[in-house]
Amino acid sequence: MDTKIGHRRWAIAEGYIPGRSNGPAPELESHEACCILNATDEAANVRIHVYYEDRDPVGPYELTVPARRTKHLRFNELDDPEPIPRDTPYASVIESDVPIVVQHTRLDSRQAENALMSTIAFGQG
Repeated sequence: MDTKIGHRRWAIAEGYIPGRSNGPAPELESHEACCILNATDEAANVRIHVYYEDRDPVGPYELTVPARRTKHLRFNELDDPEPIPRDTPYASVIESDVPIVVQHTRLDSRQAENALMSTIAFGQG
């Protein structure tokens, strides 16, 4: 089953990893994530570029999502070419060589009453 759904380029215009958390790690550690669905019969070679308000973009961060699989990637765990700084606004552009679907999620656990936000990224191409 080759289901070509999604786009090759996605944008998440809003990103922010809180610098502290309230609760056990890794479950309740404050984080940003992108959930990537590859429903095609080919592996998706994914590149992520991160943009900041006051400095040059960083990237690409590279990963592969196997055919007919999903990958839940925490931006907190990206470290090559460099870690994404905490308490710093950023945005990201995610590109793939096959169509994928990208969803953005944030867990903010700075206080005991946790907040979870999720939305589909903006897809193009």
